[in-house]
Amino acid sequence: MATEEPIDENAVIAKYKELQNECSSLITKITELEVDRNEHKLVEETLAPLDPTRRAFRLIGGVLVERTVAEVLPSITSNKNNLDAVIKQLESRLDIKQKETAQWKVKYNIKTAEEAGAIQKQQMSSAAGTS
Repeated sequence: MATEEPIDENAVIAKYKELQNECSSLITKITELEVDRNEHKLVEETLAPLDPTRRAFRLIGGVLVERTVAEVLPSITSNKNNLDAVIKQLESRLDIKQKETAQWKVKYNIKTAEEAGAIQKQQMSSAAGTS
């Protein structure tokens, strides 16, 4: 029977830390994209009631260009929708990684420092209560 299990403890811990780092980076990226999406939403809400022929300025690749509201609003809406789709994809990837991390933790009985401390306190208090 072929096993994929790492043999030594260091490999198990390294893999667990790698999974945690991947989750952290996904969370960071999702947060950044949510900020961008909220900015797009704010701009969209601001431009929507305005006259379509009114001048609007947009920063494209570091260059400020003059357009009309009618030209800018569709691209802002499209970008916001694309950000929504990317955020949903990243959230699903994050969910999968978190489940994989939890399975790895259970499979190899990995305890974080906080969990180990809580277990130790619980054992000390129960030992003190029985003496």
